Amino acid sequence: MPKNNKHYLPTAILLCFLLAVAGYLWYNGNDVFWPGFMAMIVFYVLIFFLGSYAANLKKTDSTTDVMLAGRGIPLGLAIFTMSATWVGGGYINGTAEYTASSGIAWVQAPWGYALSLIIGGLFFAKKMRRHRFKTMLDPLGQRYGKKMAVVLFLPALTGEIFWTAAILTALGTTFGTVIGLDFNSSIILSAFIAIAYTSLGGLWAVAMTDIVQLILLFLGLFLVIPFALEAVGGWDAAWTEYTKQKGSLASFLPPWDGWRHKDWGDYYWHWWDYALLLMFGGIPWQVYFQRVLASKDEQTAQNLSLIAGVVCILAAIPAIIIGVIGATVSWEAVGVAAPENASLTLPYVVRYLTNPWVATIALGAIAAAVMSSVDSSILSASSMASWNVYKPLINKNVTNEGLAKVIKKCIWIVGIAATLLALQVKSVYALWFLCSDFVYCLLFPQLVTALFDKKANVFGSVAGFAVAFLLRFGGGDATLGIPILIDYPMIETTIADGIETSKVLFPFRTLAMVSGLLTIIVVSRLTQKLSPAVPLQVMEEE
Repeated sequence: MPKNNKHYLPTAILLCFLLAVAGYLWYNGNDVFWPGFMAMIVFYVLIFFLGSYAANLKKTDSTTDVMLAGRGIPLGLAIFTMSATWVGGGYINGTAEYTASSGIAWVQAPWGYALSLIIGGLFFAKKMRRHRFKTMLDPLGQRYGKKMAVVLFLPALTGEIFWTAAILTALGTTFGTVIGLDFNSSIILSAFIAIAYTSLGGLWAVAMTDIVQLILLFLGLFLVIPFALEAVGGWDAAWTEYTKQKGSLASFLPPWDGWRHKDWGDYYWHWWDYALLLMFGGIPWQVYFQRVLASKDEQTAQNLSLIAGVVCILAAIPAIIIGVIGATVSWEAVGVAAPENASLTLPYVVRYLTNPWVATIALGAIAAAVMSSVDSSILSASSMASWNVYKPLINKNVTNEGLAKVIKKCIWIVGIAATLLALQVKSVYALWFLCSDFVYCLLFPQLVTALFDKKANVFGSVAGFAVAFLLRFGGGDATLGIPILIDYPMIETTIADGIETSKVLFPFRTLAMVSGLLTIIVVSRLTQKLSPAVPLQVMEEE
């Protein structure tokens, strides 16, 4: 035990606050599932205690300590924190949601993100760790200059905020269904706790809490399955009914029947656009490279990526099974109305197809998944904001201690921004896809060329970014309300409730990514005399 016991006071304050909230809800007669609510209190107090304990156990005075845990994370801990970060609330809730609504064929994110970890481990992890970068933007800053790195920070920041908002949205829908706590309160309370212990302990706090969170996640979700299967007559009956409902959508891959399947039509190419988006768009994330760069050596950085990819695939199995159950169960026979939308599949199965104690444990599992990703994401965005924006452009002479304080302030700013977005957007899966969308189109070409193209320069970077930006946003985005600006082929128009909506099925996201990549390569070579390429340098520790 460390001599400094300051972590007891904030934990005690949090416990008193949560008990006060419980007292307020009880006094006002709120319809709350009290065993679940008390379990939530115990879980949150435990996680906060571990996070604040880490803040005192490990010094967090330098930027390397706060951002990268002193580059001393061993393989076992690294696997836990990498896996727990990827397997978040959006991962679990979104997988169950799309399994129930759109079919397993469209549940691409779990295996897509898992493959992105494996690809990242094979081709990116060792090189990033060898150069001792502090953030994903460091190689971009070296190749293309600090100002261009700030421009590229914007899609990286947007991706992290969307990711965090998707996770918090998943939590809000789950808590509202399982324990009766309203959507907004669930989000605000959970976000506050995650932000607080992350700002206290940095990556050590995140990594230590991830151990408990990942164990709880697997325990809780696998515990739900036998009870839920009993309600649908077992797995064989559920799967038979599911394949009858979904047809070709019940397979992991779209059926091949020439260039355009008769049942899928243009959606065949739409499927591949998203598949590639997830496989390669899951790589250029600070939340991923933060763990790679915090590893104690290059081999650990690679191994943790490969093993975490396998763990992520395993974690999707119970969520898929729960989605199948949610799609085939007779909710009328259970005595409740069917879920209003598919995003409620997981919380409905947890609450209505299990007993109260199993539901309580599963609730802890879901909360674990949420917290393990929220803390990682806000720390990643804050690290980039401080190291790649504040220090080079605002205060070049800031000390390590001063920059560590800036990181902790940014944690609160980023966390609050993501919380506000989560309060406005209720679609888990839409946000989950959107966060990798921008990263895939705009950042992946930049990172690939910065690391592997020795002739890449700032002119190529600017041109590639502009081309990818125009081609991507020219295809519009329904989630953000952006209309279609480019007349791509394969545009599908539908009318629902008198409202006409259009969607581009042509793989324009992959077109934007490839076009941006080729533009960087070509323009860089045409402008070598104007701007000679800058080689990557091994960074010194600060």
